[in-house]
Amino acid sequence: MFHSKTMQAEPLPANLVSIAWLLVLGAMAPMLDSTMVNIAVNQLRIDFGTSLALIQWTVTGFILAMGAAVPFSSWLVDRFSGKTVYFWSEIAFGVASLLAGLSGNVEMLIALRIVQGFAAGMIMPVMFTLLVDLFGGDKMGRMMSIIGVPMTLGPMAGPIIGGLIVQLISWRWIFFINVPIVLISALMLYKKVPAIAPKNPSATFDGFGVGLLVALSVTFVYGTVQASTTGSFNNHLTVGFGAVTIVILIGYLLYAWRYPNTAVLPLRLFKHRNFSGAMLGNLLAGFITSGPMILLPLFFQDVRGESVIMAAVSLIPQSVGMLVSRGTIGKMIDTLGARLVVVVGTVLTIISTLPFVFFDAQTAYWLIAIVMFVRGVGGAAVKSAIQADAYVGIDRADSGKASLGSNLFQQVGSAFGSAVLATLVAGFVSAHHIVQTAQLLGAYQYAFAWGTAFVVLMIVPAFMLTHKVK
Repeated sequence: MFHSKTMQAEPLPANLVSIAWLLVLGAMAPMLDSTMVNIAVNQLRIDFGTSLALIQWTVTGFILAMGAAVPFSSWLVDRFSGKTVYFWSEIAFGVASLLAGLSGNVEMLIALRIVQGFAAGMIMPVMFTLLVDLFGGDKMGRMMSIIGVPMTLGPMAGPIIGGLIVQLISWRWIFFINVPIVLISALMLYKKVPAIAPKNPSATFDGFGVGLLVALSVTFVYGTVQASTTGSFNNHLTVGFGAVTIVILIGYLLYAWRYPNTAVLPLRLFKHRNFSGAMLGNLLAGFITSGPMILLPLFFQDVRGESVIMAAVSLIPQSVGMLVSRGTIGKMIDTLGARLVVVVGTVLTIISTLPFVFFDAQTAYWLIAIVMFVRGVGGAAVKSAIQADAYVGIDRADSGKASLGSNLFQQVGSAFGSAVLATLVAGFVSAHHIVQTAQLLGAYQYAFAWGTAFVVLMIVPAFMLTHKVK
């Protein structure tokens, strides 16, 4: 039975909510930037007169740098405090954005995108750490309803804003637009967020552990990117980097077991059943969010003949579903626990992904919009609950380490989910000798079928999460 106060929760302090929104503002720039640049890739290739393979590194370099930055966040927060690290990460992102907009050649742009990616990779985990330190892990469900906004608005607004900027002004303004956002955010952060003492000013830098995690993240992401590029996991780069990733993982596990008190991501965190479940959930969440966010725009463009901007607009119902449900979902997580929320979210995601196995060019858009709205609600429930539950029961001293783990697994999960679905499409195209865009429907339906099957697996980590209903 439910307790009589099951769905009641103590209101969050107004001053802390305003601080959470300040942190969200700081995260908006990197979230928008990561999706806007995808729209500009073709224009960048034309303006710089280079190949698509080279210009694609403006995206790949950003992703790899984000993954490489995450392991540094825990030590920096312990050593210098979350506020200080967040502030300077914002400044670094702003400066890199300004210089990227001024780039005179593709090599300079790629280098600055790597700097942007590293700064962005610091911003997200440090934001989570700051929120846990300020609010406590038991309120992270409702906090996810706030900090989930940039994660929702980025995929929704980024491609539309990016497309308009490229068509009406210049691709350079995709980067320039970040500068005022970052300046306002950094100044407000400096003035409004209370000083937070460093958790361990004398913390030693676990260079070996960080090096292993950086190598682990980079080799895995790069290997999976190559799979989606070649259309098969059976290529020498993916297999080779996959083997190296396994060796590095074993090496880190042995290292963390041997040095439990100094390892940057200690194995003791995984003794918390909900933390282990959240990490496994983060790996599978890529099949709910990142992977479909590659397939859906292509489905609208290739199958339904939409323009780039209209394809982005067609995705709005899913983002609306994510936005309008976050407040209720946050309260449910804090009062009912993450387990029930993830189970319900998984069921909603399954029943709203499966229809894409049957949708085609003639399917009425209103039907697709309804399905995507439901899919947005399901995806928001799963991701919010998993991310919030990672911090439940974790000591404040370990909040930075928990944030590191959560974001690292998110990065790997996003890359894995995207690569698997993209590889399924490319493999189907190759096996069926598809040469015309109009014939791609079968490839997308095939990938959505497998995507639905992977979503079903989310039930496993769901039952490892917290459950507050009695």
